[in-house]
Amino acid sequence: MSSCPRCHQSISNQEITCPHCGMILKAYGHPGITLHQAVEQKYLCQTCLYHADDTCTFPQRPYAKECTLYTDKDQSILESEPIYMPRRSPLHGAKLWCQRHPAVVGLLGLVAVSIVFTLLSNS
Repeated sequence: MSSCPRCHQSISNQEITCPHCGMILKAYGHPGITLHQAVEQKYLCQTCLYHADDTCTFPQRPYAKECTLYTDKDQSILESEPIYMPRRSPLHGAKLWCQRHPAVVGLLGLVAVSIVFTLLSNS
């Protein structure tokens, strides 16, 4: 559960608009993307991590009132969700590689079969 930035009422993370005040909480057409909005007359860029480290490419920078990429620079990186899940085993990594490169796996299989047939025919 989170709270609405405008009315501070408790709302579900799945809500697209606040059921109490009607504030839009998610980006139009993309209900999975949070739409961050400035409170009162402040701009989001003043407290955004991407503006602080100069990696922001948003056209409305530094006067953005709405942004989907906003990240509070005062929020600890440790408090945020992990960006990726580490691999569990080397076999898991090999399986992913094989799924990404099926043509190479097929060619290696053909080479292996041809070597086995060559060895068997020479015996």
